[in-house]
Amino acid sequence: MRIVLFYHSLLSDWNHGNAHFLRGITTELMARSHTVSVYEPRGAWSMENLLAERGDAAIADFHRAYPHLESVRYAPRSLDLDQVLDGADLVIVHEWNEHDLVARIGAHRAHSGRYRLLFHDTHHRALTHRGDMAAYDLRHYDGVLAFGSVIRDIYLDAGWTERAWTWHEAADTRVFHPLAVPQEGDLVWVGNWGDGERSAELDEFLLGPARDLKLRTRIHGVRYPAEALSTLARCGIDYGGWVANFHVPQLFGGYRVTVHVPRRPYVEALPGIPTIRPFEALACGIPLVSAPWEDREGLFRPGTDYLIARDGTEMRQHLRAILHDDDMAQELARNGRETILGNHTCAHRVNELLAIGRELGLVDPA
Repeated sequence: MRIVLFYHSLLSDWNHGNAHFLRGITTELMARSHTVSVYEPRGAWSMENLLAERGDAAIADFHRAYPHLESVRYAPRSLDLDQVLDGADLVIVHEWNEHDLVARIGAHRAHSGRYRLLFHDTHHRALTHRGDMAAYDLRHYDGVLAFGSVIRDIYLDAGWTERAWTWHEAADTRVFHPLAVPQEGDLVWVGNWGDGERSAELDEFLLGPARDLKLRTRIHGVRYPAEALSTLARCGIDYGGWVANFHVPQLFGGYRVTVHVPRRPYVEALPGIPTIRPFEALACGIPLVSAPWEDREGLFRPGTDYLIARDGTEMRQHLRAILHDDDMAQELARNGRETILGNHTCAHRVNELLAIGRELGLVDPA
């Protein structure tokens, strides 16, 4: 098949977690001999922030890690859809695209009628910014790929689409797997500070336990305000700034445990959506302790694949146990990776996507 993808950015993962999944899915589709073209707009905020912080060296690093991946960076107003979509079988448009582009592609589909067209949502805005999401014109789309059933149901219940499928994110196990590297510390966390959506939770489930247990801790991420950086310093935590996602497996390999601290909208209103970080951590075989979230869709085996801490006290207990019981740590790591390899790789998600293609009438999209 010829597959055309319109996403915010393939090249930059600066505060842009969807790039992780996009890279894995694109790699898997290409490995199965599909022709994949990825389009990203010039001036995308993730790319602009990455270039401002790290310069062209970050893009060169991406190409070394993914020599088979490339994107077309386009000017939205001059994009020739007749040319871009000529011969396409399947087109997927991500929800970080501008409303105008989403509508233009839908109108092109209505006029051409040849390819199958899907909208892909991997954010909580369908709940938290309903007006913005309702403004997307999806009349001529064949349906929506939603990264959790609660998001899928919002689209269906609101009448924004007639068809929607749950399509969870997953780990790219070509990149995310255990690595034997020299040990650097106890606890590592990779995540962005993020708009006040989990400031209190980070203090309770990450910063406080790391400080009180005197763990050798390292944190990577972006958008940390000065106050947050001061807090890290007071807690004795090493802050490493942005790290390219494809270097995270090596980072995980150098530490003994990690944690998951979901943002508040996912805990309170979007149960069943873990975001991509737990998939990647478990794929790397690092023991994981999570702040509370409800695995409503049964993706994992809580207590077996990872531990749940109901509060900061329990987080301290779990971290202490893992760091002092090698057998327990190894069992958690083994179980978590087993669940990823059995259910949550990008290969699994491509199988699901191709099944949706068949449901939509694509001829032998294998």
